[in-house]
Amino acid sequence: MKKPNHYYRMTVKAPRASRILVGLALVIAGMFGFLPVLGFWMIPLGLAIMFFEVPWVRERWRWARAWWKAWRAGNGTGGTPSV
Repeated sequence: MKKPNHYYRMTVKAPRASRILVGLALVIAGMFGFLPVLGFWMIPLGLAIMFFEVPWVRERWRWARAWWKAWRAGNGTGGTPSV
């Protein structure tokens, strides 16, 4: 059996509430992007972390990853991958 990758362990083992809190903290800290160390890069990262709690986003992410793997494997069709 194949070992789960780092992404799988991160999304499965971290409690849902902690992922939402981390995403929210990144968005709030990103609003102070004019200060040193903090930056506007935190806003999209925080939104991405929070959006992974929405089932529709996870489904689209899975589809995009499967499409990318098929495209990189030389399929080159650019069509809908079989997930």
